[in-house]
Amino acid sequence: MITPLTSRIVLTYGSFDLFHQGHARLLQRLSMMGTELIVGCSTDAYNEKMGVPAVTSYAQRRLMLESCRFVSRVIAEQDWDQKYTDIINYNVSVFAMGEDWTGQFDQFEDITQVVYVPRAEIIGTRKPFHAVQHNQMRAVAAG
Repeated sequence: MITPLTSRIVLTYGSFDLFHQGHARLLQRLSMMGTELIVGCSTDAYNEKMGVPAVTSYAQRRLMLESCRFVSRVIAEQDWDQKYTDIINYNVSVFAMGEDWTGQFDQFEDITQVVYVPRAEIIGTRKPFHAVQHNQMRAVAAG
């Protein structure tokens, strides 16, 4: 008799701008942590708000993620504070982010497993939102 797998949902977020093999390898690693991988892809408006505008549109980035065999579902990341609600609403077992976010999401440990994945060597050099200096954000916003 075959025993059904227990659902183990993994959730991650990112811009996934200029999708490349490093992104694919990261998503593959994350997908191996569970039975389903949900990716929160930051919208164009959210990227602008965070001071890191995307080169490719949200629609293009979402389509690329939906085409990736490791991704089960893509949701829009529109606000920093939606993560808690998404964890609850999607019954997330593992919340996974790159190691450059270490400590930023420890507050979720009371509702899910939080994992910070080493990724610098496979993703590239684009700085995450929290690493962009305030004066760089102002320069981008000023146009």
